[in-house]
Amino acid sequence: MATNAVDETEATEATTDEKAVDTTKSDEVTRTEVPAETAETKEEGPSGVGQGAAAVVSAALGVVSLTGSWLGTVAAARQNLIGQLETAQNAGVAQQIQAVYGDAWQTTALWGGFFALTALVVGVFVLARPAFGTPGRIQAPWIKSVAWAGAALGVIGLFLAVLKYTGILLGLPSAS
Repeated sequence: MATNAVDETEATEATTDEKAVDTTKSDEVTRTEVPAETAETKEEGPSGVGQGAAAVVSAALGVVSLTGSWLGTVAAARQNLIGQLETAQNAGVAQQIQAVYGDAWQTTALWGGFFALTALVVGVFVLARPAFGTPGRIQAPWIKSVAWAGAALGVIGLFLAVLKYTGILLGLPSAS
């Protein structure tokens, strides 16, 4: 009888060991399948990060075109200094105003227009990019929204820069 008890214990242990082996085998199959699926999803195509970054840059450049930039301020100050140095003491008041203030104002308008034009071009590029990309790939809605905002700010900034440069908006006072 003691032999039968030992045989039954060994049979139970063998059955338990076989089940453990079977579960390990099924786990290994699952583990090898998961990375293969993950690798396929990563190779689908571009994630749109570049387009999103370009859209944000477009909007930022549009804001800079409206508010002014450090570069425009430095260029205006430089033009102001050049106007002071080149204007003769015996020059008329109108000529002095134009040389000292008018040229600096136009320089600021030019830099604002440059930033606005850049914002417009980058915004339009981001909006047109899906037409030249992978067919069926949809651009994220937030990218379109930010690109439209950048393009719109670029148009407004360009319009204001032209008005400032021509003197229609906040022109120089007359010296008469």
